[in-house]
Amino acid sequence: MTGFGKASMQLPNKKITVEVKSLNSKNLDLNVRLPQAFREKELELRNVIAKELERGKVDFSIFVEVTAEETSSKINAPIVLSYIEQMKNIIPNADETELMKMAVRMPDALKVERQEIDENEWESIQTVITEALQYINEFRRQEGAKLEVEFRNRIENIRNFMNQAVALDPERIAIVKERLRNNLVELQANVDENRFEQEIIYYLEKLDITEEKVRLTNHLDYFIETIEGSEANGRKLGFISQEMGREINTMGSKSNHSEMQKLVVQMKDELEKIKEQVLNVL
Repeated sequence: MTGFGKASMQLPNKKITVEVKSLNSKNLDLNVRLPQAFREKELELRNVIAKELERGKVDFSIFVEVTAEETSSKINAPIVLSYIEQMKNIIPNADETELMKMAVRMPDALKVERQEIDENEWESIQTVITEALQYINEFRRQEGAKLEVEFRNRIENIRNFMNQAVALDPERIAIVKERLRNNLVELQANVDENRFEQEIIYYLEKLDITEEKVRLTNHLDYFIETIEGSEANGRKLGFISQEMGREINTMGSKSNHSEMQKLVVQMKDELEKIKEQVLNVL
């Protein structure tokens, strides 16, 4: 699921900011960006993040802003002087200030002293990391709660449309019978009434939607049961949605009734919106 979390803290000589962003993904796809000094902690961080977030395309970053008058970059004096002497040989009358400006921009003019991680400082930073992960989890929980409300509403809509379709069944059966009788009258055929009723029953059995209604009801109930569970269940919701689609499609193919077909279309529309949102919990 999508989410964002951010936390920061002020240390004596620097400000630490932690940001976590996530997009939808079936698995955990984790990208970690750290200052060089914290590289040795990357594996530990990956384990913590994976345990907290489980799924999603996650970007995790730690930013360090130096607030005191200190820097780990030092001028590499021998290299700079060597550059100046070489340029004097090429341009003997050049201004030394200009030569200095050029020299400090040359490769290796600055050297960065490797900073060892301070374990006490790292313990403080871990609290900020925990806070940022809590924020993103809360963000995702709020999004999940909104999705749950939408799922429940759309499942209830499908259930209502299904019940309306089932309520039309007696009317549909009467229309089918009448249409068949009219066809026989037009053919001016002599029909044995008992045989005709038997054929009608056989024909209507093929149009019966009772089994589809029972199975669709079970799928609707199982969908609600699944979203009430505590485990990550996006894939399961996807599978249930597919089964719901099969039953709705079968109802449509059997309906043979304009009003019932309209209700089937409305059920399909609600189901498509459910499928779109299921992608947000995969």
